[in-house]
Amino acid sequence: MAQKSAETTKPPSKLRAFLAKSREYAPVWTLLVLFLFFSVYSDSFLTLENMGNILNQVSLLAIMGTGITFVLLTAQIDLSVSYMATFTGVVAAYYTAAHMAQPWPILVALLAAAFLGVINGVGTAWLGIPSFMVTLAMSLIASGLSLWLTHGRIIFDLPPLANILGSGRIFGIKWLVIVAALTLLVGHLILRYTRFGRYVYMTGANPKAAELAGVNTKGIVTAVMVIAAVTAGLAGVVGIGRLGSATPTAFDGMLIDAIGAVVLGGTSLFGGIGGIPQTVIGLLILGVLRNGLDQISVDIYMKTLITGIILLVALVFNIVFAGKKEG
Repeated sequence: MAQKSAETTKPPSKLRAFLAKSREYAPVWTLLVLFLFFSVYSDSFLTLENMGNILNQVSLLAIMGTGITFVLLTAQIDLSVSYMATFTGVVAAYYTAAHMAQPWPILVALLAAAFLGVINGVGTAWLGIPSFMVTLAMSLIASGLSLWLTHGRIIFDLPPLANILGSGRIFGIKWLVIVAALTLLVGHLILRYTRFGRYVYMTGANPKAAELAGVNTKGIVTAVMVIAAVTAGLAGVVGIGRLGSATPTAFDGMLIDAIGAVVLGGTSLFGGIGGIPQTVIGLLILGVLRNGLDQISVDIYMKTLITGIILLVALVFNIVFAGKKEG
């Protein structure tokens, strides 16, 4: 019996250790392979201008993806973030058109997004409704509010700050990229160096153990839902400045890309594994893939299919390998 017990407590084999490391660095290798492939097969890919284009293309996703990272780390999901972005942008434009003094339209819009995030959190954590159902309902609510405020029309009166952050530059760098980088940085600092960040990981990894350790897991889940809503709202405010208008469906199509980028980087759908550095890798994978396919002669009707296949492979890898917790 003693010999059997010793065998069961034996450290992992070299093969298991190698597989674990492979899972950890798979997104990095994926990014490198894509980068090298497009660099070889396209003369216009590996240019300073195009690298800037990739950063611009993923910046809104980066802002939104920061909040999604928090949510996934607690083993929850938020299907309303893209609709939250649309709603927040519409609210900011609506009150600007109504001649509300600046910067109140933006503040009101972000507070409205935070309020909807609280509803998501209360429904999920305190009422026990699955997060995908609560946030699915919230996506309809946010979309309906956007349509009601605009009556289906485009609003061109935008907050000046939204125009600056969405389209302006400083020292040749777009404010959009700077806002995205700062959002990711703040998210990383919170997750890595604060007690709240540790509680987020604990809640996702093992909620029962976290509760026994004194963590208010319901409060943590509610908080991350609010964070996801506010970051989505920030993306909406900056996004209308980039587009030059607010429409009732402006960012509705960003949901799959935003969640997909976080998962591509290696953040587990089962919670407790991942973080902002992984999200950055996932964003770059998606950005390089989309941009690279535009640089080479690929059938335009095949681009979405190829992106979907790569995302599916990443999801399978995430669930089958990275998402499983050892018993």
